[in-house]
Amino acid sequence: MRERALANADLTNGGRTAPSPGYYDTGGRADAWSGGARMIDISTPAGDFRVWTKRTGNNPRLKLLLLHGGPGATHEYFEGFDSVLPAHGIEYYYYDQLGSGNSDRPTDTSLWTTARFVEEVEQVRQALGLTQDNFCLLGQSWGGILAIEYALKYQQHLKALVISNMMASIPAYNDYARRVLMPAMDPALLAEAQALEAAGNTSAPRYMEILMPMHYEKHVLRRPAAQWPEPVTRSFGHINNELYTLMQGPSELGASGRLADWDRFDDLSRITTPTLTIGARYDTMDPAYMEAMSKRLPNGRSLTLPEGSHLAMYDDQERYFAGLTAFLKDVA
Repeated sequence: MRERALANADLTNGGRTAPSPGYYDTGGRADAWSGGARMIDISTPAGDFRVWTKRTGNNPRLKLLLLHGGPGATHEYFEGFDSVLPAHGIEYYYYDQLGSGNSDRPTDTSLWTTARFVEEVEQVRQALGLTQDNFCLLGQSWGGILAIEYALKYQQHLKALVISNMMASIPAYNDYARRVLMPAMDPALLAEAQALEAAGNTSAPRYMEILMPMHYEKHVLRRPAAQWPEPVTRSFGHINNELYTLMQGPSELGASGRLADWDRFDDLSRITTPTLTIGARYDTMDPAYMEAMSKRLPNGRSLTLPEGSHLAMYDDQERYFAGLTAFLKDVA
């Protein structure tokens, strides 16, 4: 019943109501003078660094921290949330993970582990004053991996969890790419792209010339690249490629690197926090697997977007935000 309610949420206005005057109240906020932006000190085994966050709104009951993808992308592609979340009175935080965007960019590769990123998120939570009474966490793509790992260690601090466009297993993701995504591509072009990968030439212009029309425009954001939203192209332009390649691997047709063996599907049953999984018909992530994740989660719900891909917050935007806000309001 809840899944049906999410799927049938009002798409004309997303169930929006005007936020209360208190949503804009910045009284007592140390970040008010900087428009909600602040640098947060974090400690790591390799030293102390700073990460960037930015708050929008004020809602003591509902605070949403956004974990971007990559690893090594930026918060920027989330900026479409500005058009929706304020109207629902949801307080939310942009956040550039260490090594990304406006945050410090250390070069010590020992920092780039999932476990270390989990501890970073926990330090950010503490600095922002988020608690089990109000802390909602949304992770998209790699951010979904990070959100799952955070919940497995620190779910006592969570009010709600959203896993957006990320399967709970890299081996299962790679299998889906081999079985479903690759066979749908032009065989000659696929072979050419794979030859470039094998030769270590994924930075060659030809690699993206091949993959943009037959992969990115079909499974990442279903619009011609020339029409992609400016925050998306800006975020992609700012990606930390060294961090991305080390953890995700050089191929855009699967994942390798340090994440190659990551698999937490069987552990999802340990996450008792109310959780929404968001999948999409054309995503690089198997939508049926995303729905199966929701059933594995003791308090899981699923949202499958019929027109969306990996960045479904843009190419199936109304349904994405209708489902997301309905879930957040239900758990608030």
